[in-house]
Amino acid sequence: MQFSLEPRGDALIVRVHAAKLTYPVLSTFFAEVRALVADGARKLVLDLEAVTYIDSATIGCLVEIHRLLEDHGGAVKLSGLQRRVETMLSMTGVHKIVQVYRVEAEALAAFVRPRTQGGDAASDVAGAASATRLPPRGSDAARGQEDS
Repeated sequence: MQFSLEPRGDALIVRVHAAKLTYPVLSTFFAEVRALVADGARKLVLDLEAVTYIDSATIGCLVEIHRLLEDHGGAVKLSGLQRRVETMLSMTGVHKIVQVYRVEAEALAAFVRPRTQGGDAASDVAGAASATRLPPRGSDAARGQEDS
């Protein structure tokens, strides 16, 4: 699996360099992430900017990484998603479970932000999504922005 690691404070950026993050390489990728968590990593940003294609196994792997870190008191955030990858995560609802940011700086900053007023994960995810995504064109929300 082609990826590199870049420590940033108490977080670790995992930069995936493969264009296809799919079944044949996922077991190696998950084993590497599991080893990072076993070594003490608790804040991971998966930089998927180079990834142009994922499959259903990838989606399962990302959810498993989320659960693994959550079970160890940590968190994972995704950054740099290509449109096709972001669409897959959105269609499957993964973006409601794993926080997604356009750029890694936003993902890193999210680790230090205090929880939202409600203090629950759903509010945090909703806050992350609204901070990083524009409403779809033609939606009521988009029309409201265009009118103002």
